Amino acid sequence: MPNSKTCFSWTLRPAFPLVAAAAALALMGRPAAAQGPTDEIQVYDAGIAAPGKFNLTLHTNFTPDGAKAPAFPGAIVSNHSFDGGFEWAYGARPWLELGVYMPLYSVTDKYGPTVNGGKLRLLFVSPNADDRPFFYGANFEFSYNAARWDSHRYSSEIRPIIGWHVHPWDFIFNPILDNSWAGGVPALEFNPAARVAYHVNSQWAVAAEHYSGFGTLHELLPHGQQVQQIWAAFDHYSTMNIEGGVGFGLTPASDKVTLKLMFSRDLN
Repeated sequence: MPNSKTCFSWTLRPAFPLVAAAAALALMGRPAAAQGPTDEIQVYDAGIAAPGKFNLTLHTNFTPDGAKAPAFPGAIVSNHSFDGGFEWAYGARPWLELGVYMPLYSVTDKYGPTVNGGKLRLLFVSPNADDRPFFYGANFEFSYNAARWDSHRYSSEIRPIIGWHVHPWDFIFNPILDNSWAGGVPALEFNPAARVAYHVNSQWAVAAEHYSGFGTLHELLPHGQQVQQIWAAFDHYSTMNIEGGVGFGLTPASDKVTLKLMFSRDLN
């Protein structure tokens, strides 16, 4: 009988060509212009929908005190913006989840309700990540952006996932790379995110999160121009999972206060 390590290797082997293709596509880029508001504020923990399951996550973010100047002419500004999206996901394999974000939306003082585009997602993970002391994965997103949301019509994200479950603690790191399809590897933006969570019981967890925007790999920004936000967050696990939190900017380039609330549940 093959050992578990051998079985795991064979389980993931069909994913290797897909991962390589997704990485090659996502690396053909340069960074998107700073967007100000964002549709998703989340650290990925390699958890996915079970095979054959459909899942819906509603992302909602509000910035009561944020940037008041647009990142580019005509852009949506984050101050007083209400942003988010509907994330539809399907568990295709124990190691693969397929996702679509549609619609992505904003409600702002200047433009009112707007649709900001859509995204496709491929999420590869170590199977049964919730039960593993060490887990990992890689998420690839490909976006079509409205003109007011991003100065580039197309952009993409590469999000590696590395983490440890040390019960009752979680330690997770997402060294994210963002781009917009020109300029090569040096022009990728480095926007890492991290999370440390403590599980109070089987239904509740509290967490500290950190989100950064360092600039491109070729030329990191001075500290004052970087995005640096620290967050206090919570999770409630039930038939409908809920994640919420409040974030505070640590640099002049960061939104001063941002709120997030997410609702997620299986649909079948």
